Amino acid sequence: MIIALAVLVVVGLLVMSMYNKLVSLKNRVLEAWSGIDVQLKKRYDLIPNLVNTVKGYAAHESGTLEKVIQARNQAMAAGSGGSINDQVQAENALSGTLKSLFALSESYPDLKANTSFLALQSSLAEIEETLQNARRYYNALVRDNNTAVESFPSNLIANNFNFEKFDFFEIENDAERSNPVVQF
Repeated sequence: MIIALAVLVVVGLLVMSMYNKLVSLKNRVLEAWSGIDVQLKKRYDLIPNLVNTVKGYAAHESGTLEKVIQARNQAMAAGSGGSINDQVQAENALSGTLKSLFALSESYPDLKANTSFLALQSSLAEIEETLQNARRYYNALVRDNNTAVESFPSNLIANNFNFEKFDFFEIENDAERSNPVVQF
């Protein structure tokens, strides 16, 4: 009787420990996503200023500028009501259009020398660096969470209490994974 009670207490403590670990991991993943969200908000706020600076120099490049604004608006919409996966896809599309905006600057030497543009470009580069670090942190926590959700015996607790796996923040465009060709 006492041995059975001791076994029940030990099993109960193990279940409680695994449950608390899963809760902790889930909350850390959500906190990491919140950190990404803060950086994305900074980027969203900076993009219109960047686009307006470029507009003065590249009026006939309105297609590229419209694509940047459209991608920004889609990313903001995905962030306000979509899932994390929807937001990841929208952010990847926005990153691609920003690259085309900076490629535009190569065609306009006056724009490249404009102090406002350089300051905005520098700010955006800093935000992108911070975002990259936040994404790495988020992916590390997603890995830890997913491992706990899928591993035995914690998967029994995860399934019974509806703990879910999170998706990694990944590159959607396979072309971005390939090595660039550099020619001199």
